[in-house]
Amino acid sequence: MPSPIAMPKPGQFTEECTIVKWLKKEGDAVAKGDILFEIETDKANMEVESFFEGTLLKILTPVGGTVPVQAIVAWVGQPGEALPATPPPAAAKPAAAPEVRGQKSAVSQPETATVTAPASSPSSILHPPSAISPAQPAAPQRLRISPRAKALAERSVINPAPVRGTGPGGRIVEKDVLAYLEAKGYAQLRITPSAKEMAAVEKLDLLALRGTGEGGKLTVEDIQRAVAEKPKAMSKMRQVIAQRLTQSFTSTPHFFVTVSVDMTDLIAYRATLKAKNLPYTVTDFIAMAVTLSLTEFPAVNSSTDGKTVWWHSKVNLGLAVSLESGLVVPVIRDADDLTLLELHDRSAALIEKARNGKLLPDEMSGSTFTISNMGMLDVENFTAIINPGEAAILAVSSTTKQPVVRDDKVVVRQMMKITLASDHQIIDGAHAAHFVNAIKAKLEKIELWRKLV
Repeated sequence: MPSPIAMPKPGQFTEECTIVKWLKKEGDAVAKGDILFEIETDKANMEVESFFEGTLLKILTPVGGTVPVQAIVAWVGQPGEALPATPPPAAAKPAAAPEVRGQKSAVSQPETATVTAPASSPSSILHPPSAISPAQPAAPQRLRISPRAKALAERSVINPAPVRGTGPGGRIVEKDVLAYLEAKGYAQLRITPSAKEMAAVEKLDLLALRGTGEGGKLTVEDIQRAVAEKPKAMSKMRQVIAQRLTQSFTSTPHFFVTVSVDMTDLIAYRATLKAKNLPYTVTDFIAMAVTLSLTEFPAVNSSTDGKTVWWHSKVNLGLAVSLESGLVVPVIRDADDLTLLELHDRSAALIEKARNGKLLPDEMSGSTFTISNMGMLDVENFTAIINPGEAAILAVSSTTKQPVVRDDKVVVRQMMKITLASDHQIIDGAHAAHFVNAIKAKLEKIELWRKLV
């Protein structure tokens, strides 16, 4: 009997995945462990391996198709075997957790596939998505046009949709396209042959373009510019970022508290550590100061659904990492149990994995507080949007030399602004101020760091 290949569930919060590439085609032999297809989840691009051997009998979901997890996307069996008339639900088979590069997922799966994360695939999510589902676009109306009219529009490289049809039931016929071309002055249109060929390939409408060549001639450069301006579908990562942060900013009452931290002594201390080949970064000190402060202010390490509040007994610290394709947030679990050196090592390893596209889904979920550090980007000050499920997020700006008053004298110091965005449902202004000043006090207390190092 043929075996179903189901869409795996690579993360606890992943509800659907998109197939971006099939590595096998119908009729190909399949061995256990063969990579069948690649998927784009709301977290990363991943490869899916087969638990079965035989022949790939039928592909049900083509490239670009998005289906719920556990939906059947293909069948593997012996050549000539009949496929079930109605595929059974994926959940009907005994559940087995798919492997993600050797690590077992905690979520039950149909025993059909293994998920692996290739090093070349960028991770692609801010945090696991909520139950938001993008609105389904309405099906486009079918254009009623005769074959001769359609062929004329294609030869002319125009969009026939604006043409008024005079055929039966409003159907566009050849004479309608000819009248439209004449009314639009198509005969006077000047375009190079190579530009017209490119426009046809890119399915552009020549009548909607403006030529910048001599006498208004349409050139290859004009076509290339039009191609660059064509709408492009957002990646699943960018869609999830947009959905979750829009949800957060519109449903969570944000307020912001900013303080300036004098980093002069800490930067000088770090320089002495660096001279001893010790690896600590400014981010390490900030992460530790935040972790220590979160244990003192449990409300900031809490979550709410608007009716209840629950405190997280452990600090799972998220570090926002910017990639060329977007933003990911690897999570340092149980940060409150780590030494400064362990925090550095864990942070460095996760950031390296993020930049190489090797983060596992579980390494990007479950944070209780997030740090967004733009210190390396020459930013004076900024605010961040709270990740859903958290009570606050800390935005860290660049450290710059500034004149400040010390003992009634103006001196130059290394100053850094940090801004806490808080959920006003569970954090009041005074509490946020105390918390952010606790971080400031720790960063400015060199004796603390000498003990921790």
